[in-house]
Amino acid sequence: MITVEEALAACLALTRVLPDERVPLSEAAGRVLAGPVFATRDQPPFAASAMDGYAVRGTDAVPGARLRVVGEAPAGRAWDGEIGPGEALRIFTGAPLPEGADRVVIQEDVTRDGETMVIGAALDEGPHVRPAGADFRKGARLEAPRRLTPADLSLAAAMNAPVLTVTRKPVVALIATGDELVLPGEAPRDDQIVASNTYGLKALVEAEGGEARLLPIARDDRESLAAVFALASDADLIVTVGGASVGDHDLVGEVAGGMGMERAFYKIAMRPGKPLMAGRLGGAAMLGLPGNPVSALVCGHLFLVPMLRAFLGLRAGERRRRRARLGADLGPNGPREHYMRAEVFPTGEIPEIVPFDRQDSSLLSILSRANGLLVRPIGDGARRAGEIVEYLPLGPIAE
Repeated sequence: MITVEEALAACLALTRVLPDERVPLSEAAGRVLAGPVFATRDQPPFAASAMDGYAVRGTDAVPGARLRVVGEAPAGRAWDGEIGPGEALRIFTGAPLPEGADRVVIQEDVTRDGETMVIGAALDEGPHVRPAGADFRKGARLEAPRRLTPADLSLAAAMNAPVLTVTRKPVVALIATGDELVLPGEAPRDDQIVASNTYGLKALVEAEGGEARLLPIARDDRESLAAVFALASDADLIVTVGGASVGDHDLVGEVAGGMGMERAFYKIAMRPGKPLMAGRLGGAAMLGLPGNPVSALVCGHLFLVPMLRAFLGLRAGERRRRRARLGADLGPNGPREHYMRAEVFPTGEIPEIVPFDRQDSSLLSILSRANGLLVRPIGDGARRAGEIVEYLPLGPIAE
């Protein structure tokens, strides 16, 4: 058996950064930017009013001053003229500041009498002007690679970039295996179970920016497995679930090997998830996950997610661990790295983590409640409540 670190390195070696493509800005949410975006103009492109009020010369902005209002400038319509001494322009937020003005007196600080406005005694400091280029200048860059956030898309739009260059979504073929499986909604026999793993993995793939394809369930015979593998021939990554353990009916490795799979490794020193397999089948990377539901999803977080990030050109090393204070005593760990399902609670500067009593790899109800995986190193000794440990976040920290 190899270590989790060695297995991850082998999985990442099977990946490659995918080609890029051009997509409209409106369809780029969550995509990975593959090439930089350049601003085509300054933002703002002119000195603009930051408030509703009156544009004046700074020397005229004194309490009690009476100024003649010479016009009005709403946003999107510049006033053609120059503000002279003793003059003011009614101006609204976002409108270009006129020539001669370098100060905006907010409307709350003035009184208006026809064509005259009077500055009150409680005049603030101002100047309530956004200088040209205060946000960014022409030629400024939005750097790649990065997963595009709502703020990134707003910035790209302000840079006047209607189309973005992004990495193509990795296509992931998900294959559940086993005669015992039926699809959700079907009526299972007493000796069958409902297939669940691929639905959680599909959500994991899509959350990371991949395109997940749920293929038909592959039955425990060579012909069925080979037929389903053939349906995945155009995938970037083939993920099988089940059929990777030692046993007469575990045919995934055998059938894939017969189709030319180059195996990178088989079995790792971790729990849950010992019977993990990886390799290359044709032009696709292949990841063989265990059949137990918790094992499949935990391995998905540890290996599938980094592989997807590598395909997208993002940093794809080991999932970043966090530190927490242990909330219960634990006995010593054995010869495999253990990822214990746990609840993480905010408790000041460092959260508290409490592993569930039941850690069986078939218990999806426990995994559904967990928002962290407590990481126990190989041969880790007994731990006492209050010690600092490492964990991997799975979701929002419980309130």
